[in-house]
Amino acid sequence: MSRIDGRLPNQLRPIIIQQDFTKRAAGSVLISAGETVVLCTASVSDELPRCMPKDSTSGWITAEYRMLPGSTSPRSQRADKPDGRATEIQRLIGRSLRAVVDMEKLGAKTVNIDCDVLQADGGTRTLSITGSYIALRTAINKIFPAPKTSPLNDSVAAISVGILNGIPILDLCYEEDSKAEVDMNIVMTGSGKFVEIQGTGEKSTFTQYELNQMLTLAREGIEKLLNDNSLA
Repeated sequence: MSRIDGRLPNQLRPIIIQQDFTKRAAGSVLISAGETVVLCTASVSDELPRCMPKDSTSGWITAEYRMLPGSTSPRSQRADKPDGRATEIQRLIGRSLRAVVDMEKLGAKTVNIDCDVLQADGGTRTLSITGSYIALRTAINKIFPAPKTSPLNDSVAAISVGILNGIPILDLCYEEDSKAEVDMNIVMTGSGKFVEIQGTGEKSTFTQYELNQMLTLAREGIEKLLNDNSLA
């Protein structure tokens, strides 16, 4: 199968990672996969969310996700509040990061993750999760320089998979995503455990065999991401 950008079905788009992209946040990364580009920052506060007890010794990680107006063509409107899609994605980002952090060891701190999509070409939510992990890890390493005290207990990354023209493919760009019969987003830890599986038969149903094929593709893709020197 010849893909739009010439990749093999099991091939990731080229990943470029620029760590410490900004100076003010405790952790930041500009990450790109092909033509999708996301800025992820991690800011740390000693204030806990209002929903948590004031005397809590446990921390929290929360996320915000936005697509900047110029990230798409035609230009998208700048929203004062996240729409339903953005709300769903930022909750997914938060869940994914909390899955690999010991909140008690984090202590009474809040880590605010901000993901701003600068350019969108498919996979913005999965790239945001991968980039957010890098930003979070950088921030935590500054607060907990001794490895034994770190609240990080695993790594995490995410990737998209789908079925296009009857063939399972990895890391879909927008044009592939818009035509795919099946679309899935997979979040997985470095130890090989699933955090979330989001799958939809957009234009067709799919079998157990096809599901297993997509999960295998996703696992291989996430392992490649997490074996990257910037994420390991």
